[in-house]
Amino acid sequence: MFIARVTGSVVSTQKVQTMTGHKLLVVEPYRLENAKRQSLESTGRTFVAVDTIGAGEGEYVLITQGSSARLTPETKTLPIDAVIIGIIDTVHIDKNSVYNRND
Repeated sequence: MFIARVTGSVVSTQKVQTMTGHKLLVVEPYRLENAKRQSLESTGRTFVAVDTIGAGEGEYVLITQGSSARLTPETKTLPIDAVIIGIIDTVHIDKNSVYNRND
């Protein structure tokens, strides 16, 4: 699993039947800033993930990829490689709060 921020959405009117009705979001992976380890920073990449929980733009989410993305009841029959499995409330590293959804 890893942390990402939702930066947009994808609309696809032509797709395989099993994907009909599934929300697709553009996500940007984040990592712990290396120098001070007190904030999250973008990795500079983006990709598309299936949203199973109702995440929205600007939210930080938990992502799982690969075969693990197809291990939820909602995704077990989908041809996907990435899925949003949680919305993040807080992140603490070395007793420091590096992210708080309410700030």
